[in-house]
Parts: sequence; structure tokens; C-alpha cells
Amino acid sequence: MNRTDRSDARPGPGMHNGTIMPTDVRCLVETDEASAVVRLTGVLDLAGVDGVRDALLARLWARPGPAIADLSRLRVSEPAARAVLDDVRGLVDDWPASDLLVLDTAGAREGAPVRATLDEAQEALAGRPLAAVLSADLPATVGAAREARALVTDGCGRWGVPELAEPACIAVTEMVNNAVAHARTPMTVRVAPQDSSLHLAVRDHSPRPPAYAGLAPLTSTGGRGLLLIDTVARRWGSTPLPDGKVVWCVLHAEDEAAHRS
Repeated sequence: MNRTDRSDARPGPGMHNGTIMPTDVRCLVETDEASAVVRLTGVLDLAGVDGVRDALLARLWARPGPAIADLSRLRVSEPAARAVLDDVRGLVDDWPASDLLVLDTAGAREGAPVRATLDEAQEALAGRPLAAVLSADLPATVGAAREARALVTDGCGRWGVPELAEPACIAVTEMVNNAVAHARTPMTVRVAPQDSSLHLAVRDHSPRPPAYAGLAPLTSTGGRGLLLIDTVARRWGSTPLPDGKVVWCVLHAEDEAAHRS
């Protein structure tokens, strides 16, 4: 079953001194490249939700691995606005090596995993294995797909899923070629394992979403890239970012074993 992101691309938050991303005049998202903690401060209402979503997505892509959203200095003036945290966690759930944990001293326990203190949140992260992830920054050139396949093949060998190398190479080739042909911007390819699955993503700097029109006639020429991804991956989709998008897919070892049997 395919899953595509339902959010529209929106203007992104600005940067201030490289660490503070204003999302709304009432709410700030503060980041620190050396820390897994992202602090939300000020007042969050429904008017600020889009900016918070964009800022968190940008941060979660920029630094692989789980992050802690610290709400201890945030006042949520409209309870419905808090759902943006669950929204973000759902959007990154299939990205390579991404997750969001919430620090909320107010004691809210619904939705994304919540801890009441920073010590509890950091302990929860410390108890997780380090994220195994490989990334490559590539130009929008013909040779980019070859480099992406080498990255994926290396990862499949390292992580004990060699049976996924072939379908993953098919998927990443189409994702990269789509970025070269349509986004025409530099890109980042990222791959990470999760249990017996493999998560792939290509992040480019074009807001243009990928288009999937279903099965194409056998006589058609070109335009079959997303069809191939749909064939080898259990899920795939696209997530808008403030300055582009992430196209991702998930492959499972058991699917490939069933295909070969």
C-alpha cells in the first residue's frame, strides 16, 4: 500500500545565528547541532502549527537519529495545535533513522512517546542502539545514480540484508534519476536499516512532488520510475520540506523472499 504525504509545501522558517528558527511571532523552535534536543518556546496556537511542522521536519532531516522535542518552556494555547507533534512523527516514521520523542512536563501522555523530564528523555535515547545510516551528497548529474547504487549495496552488505540490494538499487536509481531529470538540484541520498527492512530517501531542493499515475501501458516510453518503486517497495511517499522535499521508500526482506520463492 502506498502512503503519500498529505501536507502542502509551505514557506519555510528563517534562520537566526544558525540555531534559532522562528516559526511564528509567538513560537520559536531552537536547535543545537551538537544535541538531540529541539526546544519549543513561547506560545503555540493553530496559527503557528505550519511553521513548527516545517522547522521540525527540517531539523529531523538535517541530523539523522531520534530527536527530543522539549516542550517544557512552551505554552499550548489551543490543545488541537499539539497534534503537530504526532503529525511530524508520522511524517518521518519511514525516513531513514528518524524519530521524535516528546519532553512535556505538563504530563500529556497521548500521541508521540512522552517523557516528563529531560533526564528521562535522554535515558530513553541512550537505551536505543546508535542509528546505522549511510548518506551521500550528490550533484544532479547522470553519474549520481551509480554512486547511489554503490551506497545502497554497501549498506545492504554491512547490515546483513544482501537480498535487498537488487530491489533497493532499482528503487534508488529511479528516485535519483527523478531528482536529476525534474528537480535538477543537488541531492542527499540516505539509507538505513530497521529490523529486517531497509529505508531509503532522496532529499532534493525542488518543491515539485513526484507524480504517480498508476500502471503505465507496456508500450509507453519513460515515466515508469515511480511504477518500479511501487513494485519493489512496500511503502513509498514524498514529504514537503521548507526548501524542497524528501522522497522515501521502505523495502522488506520478507517481501523479497516471497517474490523469489
